[in-house]
Amino acid sequence: MVFSSPTFLYAFLPIFLIFYFLGRDIAWRNGVLLAFSLVFYAWGEPVFVLVMLASIVVNWAVARAISAAPARRGTALSIGIAINLVLLGVAKYADFIVATMNGVIPSLNLPQPNLPLPLGVSFFTFQAMSYLIDVYRGEAKVEPSLARVALYISMFPQLVAGPIVRFSTVAAQIGRRRSTVWRAAAGTRIFVIGLAQKVLIANEAGLAADVSFSLGPNLDPSEAWAGLVADTLQIYYDFAGYSNMAIGLGLILGFGFPRNFNLPYTARSVTEFWRRWHISLSTWFRDYLYIPLGGNRRGPFRTYFNLSVVFLLCGAWHGASWNFIAWGAWHGALLIAERAGGAAVLSRMPQLVSRAYLLLAVMAGWVLFRAETLTDAGVYYRALLGQTGDGQFNADLGSVFTPYRMAVFAIGMLLALVRLRAPRMGAASHPRPAGSGSSAAVARLGSDVVVWAFFVLSLIAIAGAGNNPFLYFRF
Repeated sequence: MVFSSPTFLYAFLPIFLIFYFLGRDIAWRNGVLLAFSLVFYAWGEPVFVLVMLASIVVNWAVARAISAAPARRGTALSIGIAINLVLLGVAKYADFIVATMNGVIPSLNLPQPNLPLPLGVSFFTFQAMSYLIDVYRGEAKVEPSLARVALYISMFPQLVAGPIVRFSTVAAQIGRRRSTVWRAAAGTRIFVIGLAQKVLIANEAGLAADVSFSLGPNLDPSEAWAGLVADTLQIYYDFAGYSNMAIGLGLILGFGFPRNFNLPYTARSVTEFWRRWHISLSTWFRDYLYIPLGGNRRGPFRTYFNLSVVFLLCGAWHGASWNFIAWGAWHGALLIAERAGGAAVLSRMPQLVSRAYLLLAVMAGWVLFRAETLTDAGVYYRALLGQTGDGQFNADLGSVFTPYRMAVFAIGMLLALVRLRAPRMGAASHPRPAGSGSSAAVARLGSDVVVWAFFVLSLIAIAGAGNNPFLYFRF
């Protein structure tokens, strides 16, 4: 199991931070960060660190070729993109393609490759492609240093589950950045919040979702809805938690990573949802696929086609399964419906109604995202509609809903559904005490106590729960 060693889990980060801050020279810190990033990846995937290193070298060389030979830069870009897509295709989709071909033409009887999935291959491949395209477009300067390109692609805080960072965002910071006390304090708070989201909410919600999605035809409507609500909380807090941990740790190190989630469940349409959910991925597809296809500039039907292509590929990016493709198709269909007039209808609806629509639409899609097969998803949909079940609330599921977990679920729903006002703070800003005087000091102290309480509770939960990998590690 990836990163399952308690020694590694508890020792890696503090040892890294000690070595990182031993020197103030940027070359020292970059070298330490690169070395520990490779150790981090190699610990979980010893063989596939070579695949990532090969990807780094190829993309570094292709970017230099794009910059050095303007007349042939289109050819160089095409070769680079093709290499990245072949890597992603072989690593992630070989088994799926073979299984599909055998299903369509049984006489082929092709052997299954059974290739293990390199950790984070979808993320570092998309990040590498964005670098090549930005260099081609002139939106990023080519980086002559192989070590700096390696650091950009392999940086461990966001290597395996994002956010997907563009080279232009961090290029200047790789060469020069500041690590201050205030940045470290802000980064620590963001990191602890992300850790708490993962271990105090997502892991607890996942227990109910696991049981519910395993019951099959015995699933009653109440069990199905309880499990779906739990799954809806789990996937949000699991991935948002990882993103916040990456952003917080990046800020401690002097980097400003982009925000990846902005209260997506408070959206009033699927269009708005995708502006708030996994922002770095939706922005990647918008800028590198949707707009180059023509975006919404070539009439409504071309826009609908472009949306279909983007979200079918978005679904496939998440996993080599028809379930993920169906999930992408579902979101693409909803976006097309909103483009065709649904958005105007939603804008005239009461906010409560439009937000309820969004939640039901997204939750319906999460069934496809969580179920193992389309058949399993169909059974779950029937359960939600009251068409399956054995008439008894499952004992295993009932044992999950302790008073503590019910309180956790309630807090998780409140934080996900209510837009609370908070002081504005950019990822790379210099946070300062908000105000002066005794009232500000008391408020600051209370906030710090809450954050450190989350940290202690999270450590206790980690120690008692064993290994709990992030959901997006498999993507």
